[in-house]
Amino acid sequence: MTVTSLEKDRTALTMTLVAEFEASVERAWRLWADPRQLERWWGPPTYPATFVDHDLSPGGSMRYYMTSPEGEKYGGWWRVLSVEPPSRMEVEDGFADGEGNPNPDMPTTTFTVTLEELAGPRTRMTIVSTFPSAEAMDRLTEMGMEEGLTAAVGQIDDILRDDAA
Repeated sequence: MTVTSLEKDRTALTMTLVAEFEASVERAWRLWADPRQLERWWGPPTYPATFVDHDLSPGGSMRYYMTSPEGEKYGGWWRVLSVEPPSRMEVEDGFADGEGNPNPDMPTTTFTVTLEELAGPRTRMTIVSTFPSAEAMDRLTEMGMEEGLTAAVGQIDDILRDDAA
């Protein structure tokens, strides 16, 4: 499995996922930068994502929805805070209603992705999610954020293997 660790820090209000891949940083960056590739892994395996908008530039935004096995759609949005291709991005992340508008009843997080070249070529990807409060952290954890992110990132190896085939 690609995920090497997942740690929560209630004092810092963060959850940090670390994963390593058999790919260059540039290749790993395309997993985020290309919406069709992002759709192949963002979201748990049984809840595939569809990106409606994808602007990975500072101030840009993204809208997507995940489809449940029963066909229900769950929306999300990202607001891009900063981007340093191919090694770093910071995004505000939230839930959306059926029209793709931010859902004010749900907490938002900010996540920072860093990609670091290792020997091989291998890449270490670190995703640090920062929560606005302990209550928001608890609510999103209870909704399965930890398991969902781990399962989503766990799909990346298959995408990279498909590239090599």
